[in-house]
Amino acid sequence: MKPKPPTKQQKASAIEAILEDLFPVVPVPLNHKDPYTLLIAVILSAQCTDERVNTVTSELFKLADTPEKMMLLGMDKIKEIIKPCGLAPSKSKALFHTSQILIEKYNSKVPPYFEDLESLPGVGHKTASVVMSQAFGTPAFPVDTHIHRLANRWGLSTGKNVVITEKDLKKLFPINKWNKIHLQIIYFGRKYCPARGHDPLVCPICSLYGRKEMDKKIV
Repeated sequence: MKPKPPTKQQKASAIEAILEDLFPVVPVPLNHKDPYTLLIAVILSAQCTDERVNTVTSELFKLADTPEKMMLLGMDKIKEIIKPCGLAPSKSKALFHTSQILIEKYNSKVPPYFEDLESLPGVGHKTASVVMSQAFGTPAFPVDTHIHRLANRWGLSTGKNVVITEKDLKKLFPINKWNKIHLQIIYFGRKYCPARGHDPLVCPICSLYGRKEMDKKIV
C-alpha cells in the first residue's frame, strides 16, 4: 500500500524547517536606514535586481534621503540618477510625488498602514507589504513573481496570480513567521531553486516536495 502524499500543510512545515536550517539569519536585501529610504528602494526595485537598486541608491541617498531633499533634487535629476534601474520616467515621478505627499499629508513620515501606503504613487500591495514587514515589523507576506513561482513549484499553491498565492501561503505558515519566511524563500530561490538551469533532483526542497513533473526533467 502506497503511503499517502503529504498534505500542503505537511509540506509547508517541512519547508519551513529546511529554510530555517539553511537561512537562520536573513538580512533585508535592499540597503536602507529608515522607512523612507526603504520605501524609495522598493519602488525602484520593480523589474530591477536588488544589487542594481543598492548601487543606485548609494548615490541617490547621498543627495536625497528625506522627502524634502528628494523634492529639492527635482524630477529631472532623480530620473538621471535612477536610469540604471529602468522605467526611470515613471519611477522618478513616483519618487517625487510620493515625497511631496509624505510632506504635505504625513508630516514627512512614512505611514505604517497598508491603505495609506497603497495610496502613494508607485506603491502597490507588494511594495506596501515589504515596507510594513521590514520597516515596521507588521506581519505581512510580500509575494513577487519569484515567490509565486516557487510556491507553485513546491505544490503549496496553484494560484494563477500573486494575490491568490499570498492568501495560500498565509494559511500555511504561522503569522509570526511571515516576515522571515518570505525573505528565506527569496534567498533559497536565488541559491538553490532558480527559474532556469534548475535541477530538482539536487534542490533541497524540490527533491522532496516538488511537483511530480519536476522529478522527470530539468527545468
